[in-house]
Amino acid sequence: MQPAAAPTDRNTDIASTVVATMRQLGVLGLPRNYEIFYEALSGSNHELSLAVVSLSNRPTQEDLDRIGRTFFAQHHGPGIVEHARDVIAKELEDIASLLRSERTHIEKYGRILNETSSGLSNRSLLSQDLLQKIVGAMSAATNSTIDHGRQVASTLSDKTAELESVKSKLEEYKRLADTDPLTHIWNRRAFDKEITKIYNSNKGILFNALILADIDRFKDINDRYGHPVGDRIIQIIAEILQTSLRGDMFVARTGGEEFALIVEGASEDTTYEIAERIRLLIEQTPFTSSQTGTNYGTVTVSMGICMASEAESPEDLYTKADRALYRSKVSGRNRVTRHSAVAGRAGKSWLLYKKD
Repeated sequence: MQPAAAPTDRNTDIASTVVATMRQLGVLGLPRNYEIFYEALSGSNHELSLAVVSLSNRPTQEDLDRIGRTFFAQHHGPGIVEHARDVIAKELEDIASLLRSERTHIEKYGRILNETSSGLSNRSLLSQDLLQKIVGAMSAATNSTIDHGRQVASTLSDKTAELESVKSKLEEYKRLADTDPLTHIWNRRAFDKEITKIYNSNKGILFNALILADIDRFKDINDRYGHPVGDRIIQIIAEILQTSLRGDMFVARTGGEEFALIVEGASEDTTYEIAERIRLLIEQTPFTSSQTGTNYGTVTVSMGICMASEAESPEDLYTKADRALYRSKVSGRNRVTRHSAVAGRAGKSWLLYKKD
């Protein structure tokens, strides 16, 4: 698929290009389709752009929804959950019907046993012929009941497998909805839930800290080398963050070039040492193209840390860590700042700060 060429004039409205491209490809003007093409044509997500380019000249809605579920899983939640609900409702109704049938069959078998018992109790009427008939009836009823029970067990096993499949799909959706598609680490949605947990207990408040990291001069990197290179740099830094921390520590990409780390069980000095070690590791990592050998130069990050005990809420914790990050930026970048070191200092301009 070849989408309409993106305008060379940066001031051209991207929305017009999106609409024109969708019209050219015969794509329905649905909000979820617009989101896909907007992100693809704006170049903010290289993997998404490649997925859109690989579509046919007349992509189906099914193809587009598949892309949407991959890159915007959080927006497809209602549809996925609704489908799962319908499947579960149908399976439960089938199971209920099956159990009703089994109950009827067992009740019928019980009546046969009662009738047989009544016949056997009247010894004056017993004969060899009658005994043979009674034995035959009981044998047939027992075999039928056993066969029916086996069928029920087999069907219940199938239904259980189908429900397990639905459960797996829901768990996979949950994972996708909380995962950043570019770096495969946690996303902002997952981060918001995790930082909220801190203030659910006094232990969380006493033993947690937040580190915010922001790539320095990232816009310059994108402008000079292009978004694919910028995306690759983001991926490398995400890998560094993941491999530099214990497996139980939380790492998320919270924005374009922004990351958040929740550190548990460390003092402020230890948290600072962790952040400083990561900062130095990123600074020393060579950022070069494996294909062309192009050296993209030194990439650095600025970081801010705040202990959960220094804040009153998740929002306050994030704000204070962000204030420390801002102090790192205005102090020359490529450094780590503690909130405790800037607390009480005037910073009226930090609220207007826009990270680069």
